[in-house]
Amino acid sequence: MGTLPVIDMAATGANIARLRRQAGLSVQALQEIFGFSTPQAIYKWQRGSALPTLDNMLILSAVFNTTIDAIVVRAEAPAGRQSA
Repeated sequence: MGTLPVIDMAATGANIARLRRQAGLSVQALQEIFGFSTPQAIYKWQRGSALPTLDNMLILSAVFNTTIDAIVVRAEAPAGRQSA
């Protein structure tokens, strides 16, 4: 089947941080938009140690006025790699 797409978490995190800055938003502003009690999830997204859930990704795309595909950075993985 060839190669399958996977998410490059570090590059996606860097992309989220870049889009946040381009939108003129602080981490605290995003925290308020999402209603999070702490900003830890946003910092994890930006570091690439975690990804937003699909519903949070939809919110990010609306806040950044872009598509989910423009937020997520793909990398290629060898065929047969299973995602969790």
